[in-house]
Amino acid sequence: MKLFAVLLVLAGSAVAQAPASSSSLQGLLAPIREKYRLPALGGAIVLEGGGVDVAVTGVRKAGADVNATDEDDWHLGSDTKAMTATVIARLVERGKLSWESTIGETLPAESAGSPEPFRRITLLQLLSHQAGLPANLDWNEISSRGGSLQEQRRRAVQQAGQAKLLSTPGTQFSYSNLGYVIAGAMAEHAAGRSWEELMQELVFTPLGMHCGFGGTGTAGKIDQPWPHISGDHPAPNNGPDEDNRPVLGPAGTVHCPLRSWASFVRDQMAGENGNGKLLKPETYRFLHAPHFGGNYALGWGAVDRDWGGGRVLTHAGSNTMNFAVVWMAPLRHFAVLVVTNDGEQSAAKACDEAASAMILQRPH
Repeated sequence: MKLFAVLLVLAGSAVAQAPASSSSLQGLLAPIREKYRLPALGGAIVLEGGGVDVAVTGVRKAGADVNATDEDDWHLGSDTKAMTATVIARLVERGKLSWESTIGETLPAESAGSPEPFRRITLLQLLSHQAGLPANLDWNEISSRGGSLQEQRRRAVQQAGQAKLLSTPGTQFSYSNLGYVIAGAMAEHAAGRSWEELMQELVFTPLGMHCGFGGTGTAGKIDQPWPHISGDHPAPNNGPDEDNRPVLGPAGTVHCPLRSWASFVRDQMAGENGNGKLLKPETYRFLHAPHFGGNYALGWGAVDRDWGGGRVLTHAGSNTMNFAVVWMAPLRHFAVLVVTNDGEQSAAKACDEAASAMILQRPH
């Protein structure tokens, strides 16, 4: 799970009108998949007005003659973070939390005995990677001690409070999955439900998304894209448990079909332009703006691109066995999504190349 660091430099200023055909999109993706020797590669061109073109090329598992389909689930990794930020934004609008809610105020028992700078870390700092926290804890150790996922996330808060901060909160960007886990724990405490339940209730169901958590498919069956260590080397196992530990959920364990992910991204675009379903227009814009300088908003990277008419939003995610990336241009009313069931470095390059080509091919 990592922020997409290779930023595209593309020109173009036309507004998208209608999606490209699936056959042309598949024709664009197929040679890129072959060039990088990926098992499968999928993409979607999403229009704010409702159109979406989805295409997938390749196989679910290298060495098996089972084609990937446009209805398959894809692991999104850290692209989950924008969804977590949206869940929390809904709780803020309902008065359950505020952007300035602190760890100490929201989780007093779990942060008792922690240094005051840790207790004063705000929700906004956590979601902006400005909390000064390390990237991760030993998630295996936290999970091995058992308990519900809510208990495990509270345990993570306790452990984080004993770790040395990398910087003074609010002064320096430091990408942290831990920060999103703590933000998830704060949401769970405020709402009295697990992050998974909140995600289903506040994001998936209202947008008609058919998504889940953890690795894809049924263990031992090639019924969904199989994770790969590299294009020619499938991971030894598949299924829900073949992922980062579930405690890490708020930072990156969602999987979705491309059309379901497109529903979320479309709502983010529409919301930026005043027509979202989940939040007030000003809340979408708050989510999409960096609040500490730099180019990271809340679950989104925010950069200027000519082809997007100004600011565009982007993120990437990987659990080291899958890769996904999104580029969204609210001012041009379109977005592109790219996914693969391969996690090595070449997968990121392939997704970058595919996203670039899709942006250039977008309807005018």
